[in-house]
Amino acid sequence: MGSGRIVKALSGFYYVQMQSGEVLTCRARGKFRSEHVSPLVGDLVQVEDSMVSAIAPRRNCFLRPAVSNLDMLVILASESNPVTDPFLIDRVCAIAGNQEVPIVLCVNKVDLKNSETLTGIYRRAGMRVIATSAETGEGIDELHAEIRGKIVAFTGNSGVGKSSVLNCLDTRFSIRTGEVSEKLGRGRHTTRHIELYWLDETTGVIDTPGFSSFDTSMMERILKENLQYAFPDFAPYLGACRYHDCAHIKEPDCAVLAALKSGKIEPTRHAGYVRLYNEAKELRLWEHKHF
Repeated sequence: MGSGRIVKALSGFYYVQMQSGEVLTCRARGKFRSEHVSPLVGDLVQVEDSMVSAIAPRRNCFLRPAVSNLDMLVILASESNPVTDPFLIDRVCAIAGNQEVPIVLCVNKVDLKNSETLTGIYRRAGMRVIATSAETGEGIDELHAEIRGKIVAFTGNSGVGKSSVLNCLDTRFSIRTGEVSEKLGRGRHTTRHIELYWLDETTGVIDTPGFSSFDTSMMERILKENLQYAFPDFAPYLGACRYHDCAHIKEPDCAVLAALKSGKIEPTRHAGYVRLYNEAKELRLWEHKHF
């Protein structure tokens, strides 16, 4: 019996890096299925007879990407083929914000098209944004410095160059990359599983399959009462509305709407919030996804 961290999950097998450095191929005990718990990449676990027998309490965990115990989430986006819908970014940011996991937005492919739209929106929203090019190497050193000493997951819509950026961070990875369909404006899912790679002894990066706009329905939802707190650019105005239960949609004397009107909140950010709020209205506490 020993302890380690799950570094890869594939077809019901869990690859656990033990404290000795050895990686064991394991199955999970049947009790997890009956408890409706799935082992995740990033989990700290106990292994007994090549079986994952226990999972340590998680600091955080996510449904998509299916990872746990993150210090940071890096969202890859692009303003070139494929163009990332800001709503996809807002949704992932809200999910991470709801669990108090810091976000870095990496706008890739700046060698093909400048990133002024997305970088402008999210920098004005107070987010850490790095413009990168896997082709020229622009921004890669800055990204490397940002994630150093952390366990981070890389996520983003298919085709934005996530695997290419990871390969730039360390050529030893040799992660397979794919081309983007010019007709469809989206990439192939070249990453088929979730895997943690080590840049050094203290820096781990988790590569995850890309997603499309259709996949967001599989992401966890946030209770509408909590959603406002997952938008840090709303924070200065919360508590200043006329109504204590203000939804910040169309209520009179709403401080968030006043900030939106005066240009202090980005219109796309509020539009993303409204879409998420309308989805969350149908979610009940007992339906809320737990791991």
